[in-house]
Amino acid sequence: MESLDPIVSLAKRRGFIFQSSEIYGGLSSCYDYGPLGVELKNNVKRAWWKAMVQDRDDVVGLDSSILMHPTTWEASGHLAGFTDPLVDCKKCKKRWRADHLLESKGIKPDFRPDQPIEAVCPDCGGELTDVRKFNLMFKTQMGVIEGEGSEIYLRPETCQGIYLNFLNIMQSSRKKLPFGVAQIGKAFRNEITPGNFTFRTREFEQMEQQYFINPKDAKKTFEEWKEVRMRWYLDYGIKKDNLRFREHAKDELAHYAKEAWDIEFNYPGLGFKELAGIHNRGDWDLSQHEKFSGQNLKYKDLETNEEYTPYIIETSDGADRATLAFLLNAYEEVETRSGDEDSKHEKEVVLRLDKRLAPIKVAFLPLSKKEPLQKLTSEIQAEVRKNCMTQYDETGSIGKRYRRQDEIGTPYCVTVDFESLEDKKVTVRDRDTMKQERVVIAELGDYLDEKLEKA
Repeated sequence: MESLDPIVSLAKRRGFIFQSSEIYGGLSSCYDYGPLGVELKNNVKRAWWKAMVQDRDDVVGLDSSILMHPTTWEASGHLAGFTDPLVDCKKCKKRWRADHLLESKGIKPDFRPDQPIEAVCPDCGGELTDVRKFNLMFKTQMGVIEGEGSEIYLRPETCQGIYLNFLNIMQSSRKKLPFGVAQIGKAFRNEITPGNFTFRTREFEQMEQQYFINPKDAKKTFEEWKEVRMRWYLDYGIKKDNLRFREHAKDELAHYAKEAWDIEFNYPGLGFKELAGIHNRGDWDLSQHEKFSGQNLKYKDLETNEEYTPYIIETSDGADRATLAFLLNAYEEVETRSGDEDSKHEKEVVLRLDKRLAPIKVAFLPLSKKEPLQKLTSEIQAEVRKNCMTQYDETGSIGKRYRRQDEIGTPYCVTVDFESLEDKKVTVRDRDTMKQERVVIAELGDYLDEKLEKA
């Protein structure tokens, strides 16, 4: 695959992802997750939550408010420093991120006062304005009358809600260091140049965890979390060749970071780009909030009597980028294998998603629309759907139906035929091997449970 185009097409055609507000011409860089997309994304989030919270004793969960006290963003440095370098084309009026323009020309960005940018508009070749800083936070008003309320912001990251609740969580959960707090939630950034499908959008969902530690354990803990996060993507089927680590250079570290590494995925047409991040945030966040709030956010070890401001090791994953990466990694075009005459000269698409992530786990396909088969199929499906997401499909030839299920990543198809009425067995087809197995109806639930649990 040389670009994102095949996935964009599949996502629209099969109901994974739609352009938002499409009947009004769409809204730039905003997307809606369709019936299959919302299942896939929810499965990604559930898998992350299980690995990061439910399978661990040292991490608890949180769901903090999108709107927070405005002083939060002054303390965190976002009001003063959460900016991107912006330039405008004087001719066509388009706006660009100055650092991206230079990087595309192999020039290392170095924005100093009164220094012109060494680039022209990529669209029309026009002259560009001087570089200026553009704050990425969305601003709004809280209050009944516009202009008389408090100026607040949509959060640009979810982690600040965790820091503000550090004391609450420590006291209510009776946690000792080291411990972590995980959260999944929406964040908003008024990106200058969003694009590339769901890779970069102004509204997105983060899956973040903040791990509070003794400063002396920072290096060891950082390396442990790097390994944990990379292993998670590999365990859920991302090919090793599609992933790599990249360390942030000193001059690209965020203001709060002592060390930062990205897990990068090889996005078709884009190359290796950030999928997830692991950051040593030091004691910046808690120290800043302690300073601005006047609250004591230090930790006292009752065994050693040592008091200190905890360091934070952050793991940050994007639910949207992860979902896109899993789709891209799973997409495969193969020679015709459905046996359908209408498609024998076309390539067929198989979405080889990890079975745990697949939006539909089992599809039920009656060989005929005749009432006895429909009734039996519906009865069998009703039992299986108690344990997993299923789909009923009776339209088209069996080959076309197999092909449709392959395209959406369904691991198993259960075909109910006229013999099923007599021998009380159904045929189960495996998406990846195409192997077909005859299974007793009474044993089907246990058979599928075992297959899906072994994924």
